[in-house]
Amino acid sequence: MRLDHYVTLGRSGLRVSPFALGAMTFGEDAGGAGCSVAESEKILATYLDLGGNFIDTANFYTNGHSEKILGDFFAAHRGRRERVVLASKFFANLFPGDPNGGGAGRAAVIAQLHETLRRLRTDYLDVYWLHNWDRHTPIEETLRTLDDLVRAGKIRYVGISNNPAWVTAQAQTTALLRGWTPLIAMQVEYSLLARTVEGELAPLALDQGMALVPWSPLKNGFLSGKYRRGTEVTDSARTAFVGGPTDAEFVVIDAVAAIADELGTTSAAVALAWLRGRSGTVVPILGARRVEHLTDNIAGLEVSLGPEHLRVLDEVSAPTLNYPAPMHGELRAMLQFAGSTVDGERSTVYPPLLQSDVRY
Repeated sequence: MRLDHYVTLGRSGLRVSPFALGAMTFGEDAGGAGCSVAESEKILATYLDLGGNFIDTANFYTNGHSEKILGDFFAAHRGRRERVVLASKFFANLFPGDPNGGGAGRAAVIAQLHETLRRLRTDYLDVYWLHNWDRHTPIEETLRTLDDLVRAGKIRYVGISNNPAWVTAQAQTTALLRGWTPLIAMQVEYSLLARTVEGELAPLALDQGMALVPWSPLKNGFLSGKYRRGTEVTDSARTAFVGGPTDAEFVVIDAVAAIADELGTTSAAVALAWLRGRSGTVVPILGARRVEHLTDNIAGLEVSLGPEHLRVLDEVSAPTLNYPAPMHGELRAMLQFAGSTVDGERSTVYPPLLQSDVRY
């Protein structure tokens, strides 16, 4: 598979590369772990030249510099903007002291989009994401505003990120019932070191035909291959912000590294191949501070994991999910199917049923 072997993003007519390019690292502004404008443009050009077409940013990444770098690049390379799927997010308040400067209220959404389009030097966004849950604004207000912006041609598709499953379900149901623009994708933290999304959000996305777009698919670089037990990482700018892996995380990191060694590839490629193979449409976001980071990660499209590799990775990274998720796995299959195999899923028999033939 290659970057120009495109996939459909959720229940939509939008085709995107199997890996998106994240622009959170574009810009060296204080408080971040980004790269220079020149390196950002090299990363972007490399991704595009390899056939990539899905670029993701947000209004507050490097204080807006990320959007400006993208806008300046496309302004200098005429004709390329129309060939990419450009996505950004709203929610973050860039104006300290202004209670209406961020969030998901009508005025805030419109104002944030205006500033995003100015920085990106474009007339429209292909995907506009609600970046976080605004518990102070009715979801109907946000959805109606986004639908108005779609009808006005300012945005084309709507996505949601970092929201509780019940809020996302409420939003999707409301949009469908009222004839407003539905959600086509869900941006979530998802990796071999962060699988709690499998409790509620991933099943919701699969049921509703939404694509999953994972951020931090290498968990702060922990799955990149540079983190090994007993060694100190000196070339990671994020270490100062996130620290290092825990002992429990190193168990997963070691398993990934062993499979990478067996296949003659990198830990990053193995971790991304596992993620890309999850149920439904999964389009991981690749972040990079150097061109070689990007090209190393794209190798994840060339890796094929066998059943035994998947079993090992699934087991070693198995998450502890919140209630009621534990009720919906083996226990549910046992109570529902009583030893039958249905749609490839095996089940056991509830033990008391095996201890007596009496039924009332």
